[in-house]
Amino acid sequence: MTLRLGDFDFDLPPRLVARHPASPRDSARLLRVSAAGIEDRLVRDLPTMLRPGDLMVFNDTKVIPAQLAGMRPAGDGRGDVAVEVTLLKEIGLNETGGHWQALAKPGRRLKPGDRIDFAPGLSAKVLSKGDGGEIALAFSLSGQALADALRLHGAMPLPPYIRKLRPVEGRDAVDYQTVYASKDGAVAAPTAGLHFTPELLAALDARGIGRVHLTLHVGAGTFLPVKSERFDEHRMHGEWGEIGDGAATAINRAKAEGRRLIAVGTTTLRLLESAAGEDGRVRPFKGETDIFITPGYGFRTADLLMTNFHLPKSTLFMLVAAFAGLERMRQAYAHAIAEGYRFFSYGDASLLERAS
Repeated sequence: MTLRLGDFDFDLPPRLVARHPASPRDSARLLRVSAAGIEDRLVRDLPTMLRPGDLMVFNDTKVIPAQLAGMRPAGDGRGDVAVEVTLLKEIGLNETGGHWQALAKPGRRLKPGDRIDFAPGLSAKVLSKGDGGEIALAFSLSGQALADALRLHGAMPLPPYIRKLRPVEGRDAVDYQTVYASKDGAVAAPTAGLHFTPELLAALDARGIGRVHLTLHVGAGTFLPVKSERFDEHRMHGEWGEIGDGAATAINRAKAEGRRLIAVGTTTLRLLESAAGEDGRVRPFKGETDIFITPGYGFRTADLLMTNFHLPKSTLFMLVAAFAGLERMRQAYAHAIAEGYRFFSYGDASLLERAS
């Protein structure tokens, strides 16, 4: 049977879109979905739901304050224009500053060569404009100096569906970051990881559940809707990732010993699958991936997936349907909606068993 975009649609009451995370983080609800059925639990129950020897794989990317408010100064017969910029992905360095792909509002008011001033000492030049509305920027700073300036003048890049409901708040600088985040580069959070606390991680350690980290710098493309009814025509944006030698060795050892692999988040699962060979072994990886996983895909790595509840007709809902089965996920989402689970980045979580 050929699947169409409409097969991944469902009705979601707007009241279920989470505006803030659960507090404490591990008090969020957790829907366990397996061949045995559906079970309502809490994230803090994870140590009792997993087995000693299981290996959890986390994405340690760190979200940068990627939203900037600036001004294109008057010139060439044009007046000042207030500009909001959302950084998407670093695309290179030169002698004077970092190059970034970005979205800008109002992008139509900008042209190549324009300067945008964000703060004293922090500006960017528009290098080019893309067909999809993206622009390329060359910043006046690069490296650590740019990272420091973003921390001072930038805001956390909350997803569009949250920004429609409320403005960015000071608490988002902490809320929209995992407690184990360590490597700058993401412009969206690996949201399944937002549920973990130091206390929960300690409880998992005490239970004998292992942990390794990889890095996938999540891009804003994770929020892009699938517009074509033939969803296989959708183009995924590339995201940079890395799996080190130690992590690959630990993952392969666990699989060889028959221990289960739990991917924390769709970003983790996508990078694992990008790095896995036909034999299922995960190789060290460093580079970009644009893997697009839909039903029919043959998974080679994770046995379980922990993930939040995703947008209708999104690439992420397609991925979880591929992992756990489309009909099973339809039933799980119907249950979650009926029971008032909170959806999307700041919402509740699910623990999915691989269907095959």
